Amino acid sequence: MGGKLISTGVDDLPRIAKQILSETEGEWVFALYGKMGAGKTTLIKAFCQVLGVEEIVSSPTFAIVNEYTGRESQPVFHFDFYRIKKIEEVFDIGYEEYIFSGHYCFIEWPELIDNLLPENFVRINIEVEADDKRVIAYRREVR
Repeated sequence: MGGKLISTGVDDLPRIAKQILSETEGEWVFALYGKMGAGKTTLIKAFCQVLGVEEIVSSPTFAIVNEYTGRESQPVFHFDFYRIKKIEEVFDIGYEEYIFSGHYCFIEWPELIDNLLPENFVRINIEVEADDKRVIAYRREVR
């Protein structure tokens, strides 16, 4: 299960987010991989929009995790592990409680906590091509 989608601009992202969520129904953890500036935060904003989040979505670079409220008051968690220095920081925020909560979790820089990712998650790779086009590849990951 998975696929590749092309984004030629931010207007494509709500459609892409909706398609990925639809095709990965039952999955709650989404790990977004891509270089700095690839559009991880922007895609997470689109996921949050599709999930009914009305708050301003921004990268939790310093807080590590932001919590938003989606449809039916369901929490949506957004992690950014770019600045972690030690894995203990991840445990200090109660990472397991979020990841195993059964609520949507979107993770930027998951490669920094690879051994802490759950057995099942959705891997999303974002690659920037010519003309700022993005190739968004996704698949269910089972370890």
